[in-house]
Amino acid sequence: MASIKRVFFTSLLILVALCGVAIGGTVHKVGDSNGWTMMGVDYEAWASSRTFQVGDSLVFNYNKDFHDVTEVTHNDFNLCDPSKPITRYETGSDTVTLTKPGLQHFICGFPSHCDLGQKLQIHVLPASLGPVAAPVPKPVRSPSSSSSPSPLANSPATSAPQYQMGPSPAPLSAASKSSAWIGLCFLPLLSLFI
Repeated sequence: MASIKRVFFTSLLILVALCGVAIGGTVHKVGDSNGWTMMGVDYEAWASSRTFQVGDSLVFNYNKDFHDVTEVTHNDFNLCDPSKPITRYETGSDTVTLTKPGLQHFICGFPSHCDLGQKLQIHVLPASLGPVAAPVPKPVRSPSSSSSPSPLANSPATSAPQYQMGPSPAPLSAASKSSAWIGLCFLPLLSLFI
């Protein structure tokens, strides 16, 4: 019994170690090379050019003597009001992991910085395992093989098998590829408990 447990836990550790390398979301550096600043970045345009999913992370780089990152409600985002923060970051290099789907709002809490455009609203999508592959198409016989013969029944156009194709699967993003690894890595664990 002890050896079975040892083999199980050793296998579990190896599986987690191998899968852990593949798991992880996309890292988004807010403002790209400009970072989190009140000048030179249109954060609305920056966010609209990206897709955010649960498991991704935002990296805020800024001068902590002049800025902070304050997560606020939608209403406080619209008002640029940092007085009731959900969370406040003040290190100058903060990583925020996106843990739930929905809208998230960040502003700089320093006076007038939000009003000058240092604010970020993102829409976080649920993590996905990527598109499901379409089934392999099978031949579909035309109804011309019924009991009443048709003049065109033996023509090459009607006697050849006809195929019905499904939609092509969409390409996987880096985030959905890594999310798919979660299922592939931990599915074998489920079989150990069944």
